[in-house]
Amino acid sequence: MVPSRRALWISAVASVAIALAVYSWTWLPLPPGILLPAAVPALTLTDRNGTILRATRAEDGQRARWLTLEEIDPDLLAAFVAAEDRRFDEHGGIDWRAAARAARDNFLSGHVVSGASTITMQVARMLRGTPRDFIGKGMQVLWAVRLEHHLSKQEILEQYLDRVPLGQATQGVEGAARFYFERSATDLSLGQAALLAGLARYPSADPITAPARAMERRREVLTALVERGYADSATAFRAAHEPVLTRTDRDRFLAPHFTSRLIASSPVESLGGTWRTTLDASLQLEVESEVRHTVDQLKDRGGREAAAVVLDNRTGDVLAWVGSPDFWADTAGQVDMVVSLRQPGSTLKPFLYGMAFDHGYSPATVLPDLPITYTTVTGPYRPNNYDQRFHGPVRMREALGSSLNIPAVELTERLGYPELLRTLHQAGFASLARPAESYGLGLALGNGDVTLLELADAYRALANEGGWRPVRTRLPAEGRDPLPDAEKVMSPRAAALVLDVLSDPTARIIGFGLDTPFDLPFPFAVKTGTSRHYTDNWAVGVTGGFTVAVWVGDFSGRPMDAVSGISGAGPLLRRVSLIAAKYVTPGGLPSPAQYGGSLVRICRVSGRPAGVECPSLEEWTFPDSPPVAPCDWHEQGGLHLPVEYAAWARQVQVDEGVGVDVGVAPSVMQAERRVDAPFRIVAPSEGDRFSVPPGVDPAYSSIGLRSAGGRGNGTRWSVDGRAVAGDRWVLVPGPHLILAVTSAGERDSVRIKVE
Repeated sequence: MVPSRRALWISAVASVAIALAVYSWTWLPLPPGILLPAAVPALTLTDRNGTILRATRAEDGQRARWLTLEEIDPDLLAAFVAAEDRRFDEHGGIDWRAAARAARDNFLSGHVVSGASTITMQVARMLRGTPRDFIGKGMQVLWAVRLEHHLSKQEILEQYLDRVPLGQATQGVEGAARFYFERSATDLSLGQAALLAGLARYPSADPITAPARAMERRREVLTALVERGYADSATAFRAAHEPVLTRTDRDRFLAPHFTSRLIASSPVESLGGTWRTTLDASLQLEVESEVRHTVDQLKDRGGREAAAVVLDNRTGDVLAWVGSPDFWADTAGQVDMVVSLRQPGSTLKPFLYGMAFDHGYSPATVLPDLPITYTTVTGPYRPNNYDQRFHGPVRMREALGSSLNIPAVELTERLGYPELLRTLHQAGFASLARPAESYGLGLALGNGDVTLLELADAYRALANEGGWRPVRTRLPAEGRDPLPDAEKVMSPRAAALVLDVLSDPTARIIGFGLDTPFDLPFPFAVKTGTSRHYTDNWAVGVTGGFTVAVWVGDFSGRPMDAVSGISGAGPLLRRVSLIAAKYVTPGGLPSPAQYGGSLVRICRVSGRPAGVECPSLEEWTFPDSPPVAPCDWHEQGGLHLPVEYAAWARQVQVDEGVGVDVGVAPSVMQAERRVDAPFRIVAPSEGDRFSVPPGVDPAYSSIGLRSAGGRGNGTRWSVDGRAVAGDRWVLVPGPHLILAVTSAGERDSVRIKVE
């Protein structure tokens, strides 16, 4: 329908009227007081007990000082104009060329990639608090024109530089310069000026939480300065290699990685008042000391950096957060390995096995540890174990406890890596953002990048009946303790089985032997991981009350010298866990018995119900577990493996020259030989001396009792003639005689002393 002449006239008159109204509005005087220096809100962060960790503004208010344009370093003026608004002196508040280019780029990309905000438009947003949407952008344009009518370019630039947020709760160039460099914005180097200018667009890329990004933004600003002729290439090159921070002991604060991350991840408008965080300052300082001790021990073998995090299991409170050995050391010190991405090695395997337990598998299920080649979309894939050996038929308890790779890949093949990725997403691993096909069968072996914080929080779910919740960094208001609904990762029964395996020292023997750092005086489930070429060491420990996760390696990604999870991260995990036990009661781990589980005798080789000829042990079963046929691998005193194992075992005999008649893998023969070997106590050893760890509840000061060999189906323990329930004994000062007796009457004894 063609509009009438009358309608066209009305439309034209209305348009002119609107234009005149807008034009007249832009000439109205500015609201009183709008240009007065803004009050910089002070933010104080305390630990959970009220200890001050950090204050974002000095008590004398010097970081909030307003500078005139004449006082600000000329390098700083040039850097901000080059980085934020190259045609600042030419436009009237709106850079139409930049706006047209931004509109084109936004249209082609399908989303907003550029806002084309001039310095004047940014001042308008700071003064009026306009929303960051289409309407807000229109309001910025109108206010930018109004500001240009009433203020000179110099006045606009002064308002901008004294108000612009530059990360870490700093506002204005003076506050930022004093915070990052401990000097005034009246006297900065070119590199410092460029670094601050780079923060204007990306405040989260500050040199504390993201030093690499801060350096990259500084290079971009220096390039712009060279292009504008303000600096030559040689000067810019020197500026690009200045340290990103130059702070001294005078202005240091506690828990620097934690507080920096908390501030950087919070909206700017919320940064004021006093925040009571979840951190425990005393625990934090002790963990920091242990992290430094670890790198002192391992630096000659390439373990130059380490990190640790401690979580409260029930609430998810972050109790300690150490991102590097020395935050203040140099540029690398600000790297935060609690939230940096690295490949986690075998630490993802427990979630695969938990998923399998929910699919009807059990710790007694036997998996093949054989030379197997898998066909994948990227070609043949033949996994190997860490020890470069094959162990034949292995029960899932041994496969997980000893962290064998081939059984894990076989299990992933059976259950599907897309389902494993879904389980990991439910466990909070948001960093695993690529499609399942890009990870493939190697997902269970840790070929995707995750963070230490994600890892700790995922393991915390195991202690919470398989339910995942996010961590918490700030305590709720007094009298309130709201916890979000849990995301189900696995069933409570599966989680209890995973923890039972990870706390079983005998399950670790194949992979790690008898001597590990994980025999602690309280129930403790642990998993280690080592990425390819010894680049990263991980270890995670779970108690009933808290979870600890640690990392050891080198920020540069250089491999360590044969430092594995058991020798690198393991000792650090042990020490941090003992410290954490002084602040949070470890408590017991969930038992499969709580969910209807009971122990039955199984064959230690086949994993099936044991026959009279079978070397046996106890394993968990449940009333709804699928029936399993009795073991038929042991008959007439011999071992008869299924064909797939027997064929491989015979080949191993040929390859390794094993001179026996029965076709059996060396690991299986070793298991048989262990049964035939003389019965003995392997832990503790004769003459061992023990002491109760300082600060640990005496109820948790216990040692594990371990035996090996013999023909009996169980071991009864006694100390000084008094029976011991289970296989742990609470330490009591004095000399003691420990006696072990099997059901076949075999016995051994050792003498120890507790001081």
